[in-house]
Amino acid sequence: MTDILKETSERYISYAECVVQAYFVHVFTAACHYVLMIMAFDRYVAICNPLRYAAVMTNKMVIKLSAAAWSLAILLVTIMLGLTVRLSHCRSKIENPFCDNASLFKLSCEDVTINNVYGIVYTVAVLSFSALSIFITYVKIAAVCKTSKNKALNSKAIKTCSTHLAVYLIMFFSGASMTFLHRFPEYSDNRKLASIMFHIVPPGLNPLVYGLQTKEIRQKIAKLWWKTPK
Repeated sequence: MTDILKETSERYISYAECVVQAYFVHVFTAACHYVLMIMAFDRYVAICNPLRYAAVMTNKMVIKLSAAAWSLAILLVTIMLGLTVRLSHCRSKIENPFCDNASLFKLSCEDVTINNVYGIVYTVAVLSFSALSIFITYVKIAAVCKTSKNKALNSKAIKTCSTHLAVYLIMFFSGASMTFLHRFPEYSDNRKLASIMFHIVPPGLNPLVYGLQTKEIRQKIAKLWWKTPK
């Protein structure tokens, strides 16, 4: 964060620090997708099988799903970064606002075909799996809402699912753009904008998107608004 206040020529990071930063950036990215998939499943059970919700989404199940999300992210990212750190590096300039896998293997003058292929396959697999699972989940939720005559249930389902879907779509498109634009140097400015959006917009929106659904928070904000001198 302090580098933002420095001149471009004074922004330095060691290779080891860059690898560590890239590792946590990718683990965070992958885990976010998996956690959003778990949240979609949670909504599916709550809306489509409300009587079984307490039996399905137990504390043990939540812990298992969370552990699986983080473990899978750590495993796949460790393999990806392992393929990159084995390379020698003949360059020293990172063409990105922060370190990531593509920025690291671009520092090498060796053949990086394996890194490119693994990166693309990994990204497509994560994005496709998350998009497909969330799409199927929401289709089933929409089918239940369409056949249900409970207006209160449908209204609550729409509010809950729309916010989750909005956060997911922002994360999906900014993350996909950030990854694929790395392969097209002429769009470097667009890639930098997408990478910044991915790490700022979804986390920044989360308190608003999820917090404003809570009645108590909405009432508190309303009280503060009316008490503020106009």
